[in-house]
Amino acid sequence: MADHSSDHRTEIRDFLASRRAKITPERAGLPTSARRRVPGLRREEVAVLAGVSTEWYTRLEKGHISGVSEDVLAAVAQALQLDDDERTYLFDLARAARPARRTPSRRRDVEVPPRIQWLLDSVALSAAFVRNGRLDVVATNPLARALHAPMFASLTADSRGRANFARYHFLDPGSQDFFVDWASGAAMTVALLRAEAGREPHDRALRELIGELSTASADFRTMWAAHDVRIRHEGTKRLQHPEVGLLDLTFHSLDLPVSPRAVHDLSLYTAEPGTTSEDRLKLLASLAATPARST
Repeated sequence: MADHSSDHRTEIRDFLASRRAKITPERAGLPTSARRRVPGLRREEVAVLAGVSTEWYTRLEKGHISGVSEDVLAAVAQALQLDDDERTYLFDLARAARPARRTPSRRRDVEVPPRIQWLLDSVALSAAFVRNGRLDVVATNPLARALHAPMFASLTADSRGRANFARYHFLDPGSQDFFVDWASGAAMTVALLRAEAGREPHDRALRELIGELSTASADFRTMWAAHDVRIRHEGTKRLQHPEVGLLDLTFHSLDLPVSPRAVHDLSLYTAEPGTTSEDRLKLLASLAATPARST
């Protein structure tokens, strides 16, 4: 049996070290010197800022997080200037380190209730879909499926035709043509998976997905090693669609309480009114509604 506790300690060590490397003494309000052997703060400097001993912080950064109080974790998070998502991730790592079931299990996928599909289908001028924490697309409206047609048609979709954003990004070369800003989208995709790994360290399917991507994609391995974390994703997206051309879209994601056991979010993609992208999105919506497009 694999030593999952050792893997977890490695995650904690690498995350804390990567955050420490991002903070300069100037940013932390500490005196500086010309000769420094590390790119960011030293361990003893983080310890001072957090109000703990250097020995204690060194032990924490080696992955020994079980039993650490929330107050101390909050002090470390403040010393490392973690943002809200990074702070949540650190607390998730601490929770996962508590003595409990250690063997990864295969979570049963949660079926999306019919009422959620009705909601998606009622959205006419926005692409709407539901995604789980592993970035599987588990429900769509017709426009969302048409908008992401290259991803659903990709060989990276599963046997049921269910697409996965991470697998498409990193395992299908065509994704670099479809996503205009591929690198930033790929990095955000990895950061979302990193947050899910903190929430669900015992999810065997998630571990298998991360292992598959790490084995097959050097880009994924590089981005995964950065230990960046993002819980929610929103902003703008540019897509080069094979049927309607370039689309500049705004998207927003909302938590969707489908199940208390698993994370799902509802994502909406739309275009600014009066723009060429809105005209093209409306055209795509009309094409998606054409019976001839049904399979």
